[in-house]
Amino acid sequence: MAGSAHGHTPAAWTGVIISFIGFCIAGVFMVAANVPGFWAGMAVVVLGGLVGGAMKVAGLGMPKQSADVVAAREAATTTARARS
Repeated sequence: MAGSAHGHTPAAWTGVIISFIGFCIAGVFMVAANVPGFWAGMAVVVLGGLVGGAMKVAGLGMPKQSADVVAAREAATTTARARS
């Protein structure tokens, strides 16, 4: 996945960071046996997904690739494997 830059976008990073903070909040409140705090943390997790999705729609995610680009990448990968 590193070769395709999968997930290396502002939308992905923002969504993951917000979700991670939500998981940390939920974890702290779960250990503290505080049910409302746990669900507040889970709401932050959902918020992270929504923010990441909204940023992707706004153009800060991975651009869509044309069929020609996908075909060229697959041909290059097949050629590289055949040479190995």
